[in-house]
Amino acid sequence: MISARLDELELPLVEPFETSFGVERRRRVLLLHLRGARGDEGIGECVAGRDPLYSSESVDTARWMLLHYLLPRLFELDEAAPVAFAHSVGELKGHPMAKATVEMALWDLLARQQGRSLSRALGGRRRRVDVGVSVGIQPNIPALVRRVGRYLETGYRRVKLKVRPGWDEGPIAAVRRAYPDLTLWVDANQAYPPEAGPAIARWAERFHVAQVEQPFSAGRWSAHARLARSGAFRVCLDESVVDVGSLAEGIAQHALTSLNVKPGRVGGLGVSRELEARAARSGIPAWVGGMLETGIGRSHCVALASRPGFTLPADLSASDRYFDPDLIDPPFVLGPGSTLTVPDGPGIGVRLVEERVRRYAVRSRTLTPRGGGPRGPRERDGRILRNAP
Repeated sequence: MISARLDELELPLVEPFETSFGVERRRRVLLLHLRGARGDEGIGECVAGRDPLYSSESVDTARWMLLHYLLPRLFELDEAAPVAFAHSVGELKGHPMAKATVEMALWDLLARQQGRSLSRALGGRRRRVDVGVSVGIQPNIPALVRRVGRYLETGYRRVKLKVRPGWDEGPIAAVRRAYPDLTLWVDANQAYPPEAGPAIARWAERFHVAQVEQPFSAGRWSAHARLARSGAFRVCLDESVVDVGSLAEGIAQHALTSLNVKPGRVGGLGVSRELEARAARSGIPAWVGGMLETGIGRSHCVALASRPGFTLPADLSASDRYFDPDLIDPPFVLGPGSTLTVPDGPGIGVRLVEERVRRYAVRSRTLTPRGGGPRGPRERDGRILRNAP
């Protein structure tokens, strides 16, 4: 029998993180703990945001989906395994972030039960993974240049700038002038209309941008394809790719020359491996992206990034990039050559610091399968730790 505990936390970010969707100063986080019959525990983190801006999901919709549909399905399974769970919820439309929360916790649980690291369980081979850092929109250009400089001093070798209309050519030019040899990517999070393609191509070529990520909205295959033909830079898709079918469509349309795989966004680690394999067969380089995860979600992503098909630097910077302190011990620390060490302990290989969870928790709920009668979750203790935001 398996039981579940769902914690909702409110964590302050080290600094505000601004994208074309808005500014985040605090991060609402759902952590799902799954405990097996032998006492082993797997943990998953939901990457949904406070509001449904990046995607149609939010923390509130994910929590509702977990409590009313996904955990009941899990409790009905004879075998609590990632593949079995993914199959059981396949008929439920949408909600990939909520589904990934359970699926990734099950992967952690499975690896712990097998006594091996999550990296090894997923087929990972690397002991260290190359990483870069993502820099949000800053108050002004001098602040941006200083921020990039501090990250380079820390040891990062690849920097990705968030851009949007009105915050693109000038900031990129300033960063390029200050750091002429920097490997520079940009990410628009769907902020541009398709007719902006020629302008994007001009400044990307002029300032030697190596990669332009998701400039147009999801489904704008032809606009991305035109941009991909227009220069030497890579065109990366993120939000456009939600499953293997959408990746196949993007490949058929020649709409991408790079792929960002975010396991918490696409439904979990299983589909992430499928996306990696499909991209590799088409000769498209892939990399693992982040979603402002705590060390729990970051541990899952680092394990995934250790697989051989992920050949570009991941967006998985050190723990102190977003949270100080992080929820885990030991934290992720940037190592030589702009790398992170892949944990080699059982499961995700890091310890959740429960005292920090209690410090930031706003709500916690423990659920177990019903005894007798119709199966489903039964609340064992519902604790409101303080008023939820």
